[in-house]
Amino acid sequence: MTSEKKTSAQIREGHKKHLFPAVTNFYKEPAVLVEGHGTKLTDLDGNDYLDFFGGILTVSLGHSNEEINNAVIAQIKRLTHVSTLYPTVPIVELAEKLTSVTPGALDKCFFTASGTEADETAVMMAQVYTGNMELIALRYGYAGRSLLAQSLTAHNTYRAIPTQVAAIKHAHAPYCYRCPFKQTYPSCGVACAKDLDELIQTTTTGRIAGMIVEPIQGVGGFVTPPKEYFQIAQEIVKKYGGVFIADEVQTGFGRTGKMWGIEQYDVEPDMMTMAKGIANGFPLGALVATTPIADSLKKGSISTFGGNPVSCTAASTVLDIIARDDLLANAEAMGAILREGLEALQKKHPRIIGDVRGMGLMQAIELVANEEAGDRTPNAAATGALFEATKERGLLIGKGGLHGNIVRIAPALNIGEDEIREGLRILGESFAAMEQA
Repeated sequence: MTSEKKTSAQIREGHKKHLFPAVTNFYKEPAVLVEGHGTKLTDLDGNDYLDFFGGILTVSLGHSNEEINNAVIAQIKRLTHVSTLYPTVPIVELAEKLTSVTPGALDKCFFTASGTEADETAVMMAQVYTGNMELIALRYGYAGRSLLAQSLTAHNTYRAIPTQVAAIKHAHAPYCYRCPFKQTYPSCGVACAKDLDELIQTTTTGRIAGMIVEPIQGVGGFVTPPKEYFQIAQEIVKKYGGVFIADEVQTGFGRTGKMWGIEQYDVEPDMMTMAKGIANGFPLGALVATTPIADSLKKGSISTFGGNPVSCTAASTVLDIIARDDLLANAEAMGAILREGLEALQKKHPRIIGDVRGMGLMQAIELVANEEAGDRTPNAAATGALFEATKERGLLIGKGGLHGNIVRIAPALNIGEDEIREGLRILGESFAAMEQA
């Protein structure tokens, strides 16, 4: 029996009534999305949108990608789920593909159902392998919603309770636009990285399990470190007995123009976590580690839905398409056009756009009170106004930052130039409308 078709207003009211208030939506009147193909989405009222956020960098190859869907449907007809208590073809094939494209000696996989789980597992493995307990994370960083992940997260918007894991220390973020040392790159000598040495000496026992970092901070507002940052940080971490963990949940799978964000910095991590773009929207996370680290875990461990055959099939297909269609090159090329357009907008609106940053198809604009007057007060109200203006014109964007004043732009990796320019046009019209209001 078919239920009566609900209106957008009824869906919004149902969401408000039956979901936790913490499960918030974008926009004053959230769009009830019902269909998506490629970079386009349609809501229940028939309005079309160009998607410049892709489910928080998750729908990496476009909505309802036919090739991925066909592979998934075929797998569903064969086998849906058995857990990792039995080896399956999809989990082994995906592990083989991942270890062939990850840097250095990363050659063992542990699959999870989310990025939160992957980060949790990485922390545990760092502690097991080194015998040390203390971990270094970064301010403005985000690691997920579990107890440990909230403790790793240095972003009060996503912390429901005080830090519960005392062994975690937060270093200064490499946030050049808001340098904690009030210096300017490169004359600063990357002081934020060198400060790690004193942080470890003064706030830890002097022996650490490791450091977990996002190559570009996602929720933090696409904070993009200087080129030397991770090389300096890794050397210090190794000096004090720790391992270096790259959190590639948002930067992985070609997002920055290379397969992994950490490759932009010429650093080989000891472990790498990933999720989001791995399976084009299907739930899956993974930890990839070196053999010595993987083999150090002697206890049993299982993630019930980790390595699910359906999600693994989707992920394998994603990797195949990225390689076949040279989407790393496309992300770099389209990212360059996007960046050029955003910097042109910055020149047109120098008062409100304080900073433009990012790599590849992971770009951000930070909105402030008055950059021309030297007032970099975060301008969350302007971000809200821009959201409404772009939605009205058919463009969906993302936001982030500690104060919600940073616009995050991350369309599908297979986006074309016409769509990039369409999005830039709408952004330009929206900024102009805001100034006239």
